[in-house]
Amino acid sequence: MQKYNERAILLMGPTATGKTELVLKLADYYPIEIISVDSALIYKNMDIGTAKPTYEELVKVPHHLIDIISPLESYSVAKFIKEAINLIKQINNRGHLPVLVGGTMMYFNAFINGISKLPDSNNDIRQLLEKMADMHGWEFLYNKLLAIDSETKIEPTDKQRIIRNLEVYHLTGKPLSQLQLENKEFLTKHINFLPLAIIPHDREILHKRISTRFDNMIERGFITEVQGLKLKYPQLTATHASMRCVGYAQIWKYLLNEFSIEELANITKAATRQLAKRQITWLKSLEVINIDNGNLEIDKIFDKLLEYLNNFNINN
Repeated sequence: MQKYNERAILLMGPTATGKTELVLKLADYYPIEIISVDSALIYKNMDIGTAKPTYEELVKVPHHLIDIISPLESYSVAKFIKEAINLIKQINNRGHLPVLVGGTMMYFNAFINGISKLPDSNNDIRQLLEKMADMHGWEFLYNKLLAIDSETKIEPTDKQRIIRNLEVYHLTGKPLSQLQLENKEFLTKHINFLPLAIIPHDREILHKRISTRFDNMIERGFITEVQGLKLKYPQLTATHASMRCVGYAQIWKYLLNEFSIEELANITKAATRQLAKRQITWLKSLEVINIDNGNLEIDKIFDKLLEYLNNFNINN
């Protein structure tokens, strides 16, 4: 029988499904600490557009992996796994229950299914690829990627991942998708984790929540937040990973007068719906327990969450 040294709860779900509300409610029943699994919440000074927890929420429950880097810096799946494992050990040692909550499915996938050893970044190759993009366009680079990896799931607009995939190919002679199936390390095999997910059945309800949330963000000053980021970080560009986050990317273009305020709302909501669709596709590929009741009703979802957690706690 597998012997586990530590335990953790995973709470996964697409954007706007109430994950934060659920886990904060859980703190009334268990001594939990939250580990954020969100590639946007890691950035400092990006609060409104990331739906970052409020000061009161951060005080109520300890949070980790929030506000850890500037919008100019980058963060990797490998770094997340390393830091999450260390945090889980520390939280367990305190007698608390770590809850990994968020919507960055690449991080969850690596946690559940292992992570492959990949070569470090090479600045010379990256600069060469970026020069090629400047000369021939990003479509040219994307077509080069398709030629070496026809199964790639990367979007033609995801410049950072196009560069990374081509870089890996130049360094190893193999497409990244192939390397990800080879030499996998299961760094979390000592952790007993309960993989819970909110996978909405009713997309219309989810889309309404996405629309309302973005409208609220605009009212709270989302546009002003992005203007402030441009002033605070003069080196910041649209190509930085932080500014490719949904919402920030669209407002950046809006500030360049590429479209109107009405178009901003429609374009961002559509992009967020696409993000949610990709997140749901990821979730359906993972071995998880769906706790959505069909209508994204928080109280009923919480009852199921508590039921699974109680059983998990009794059996461990």
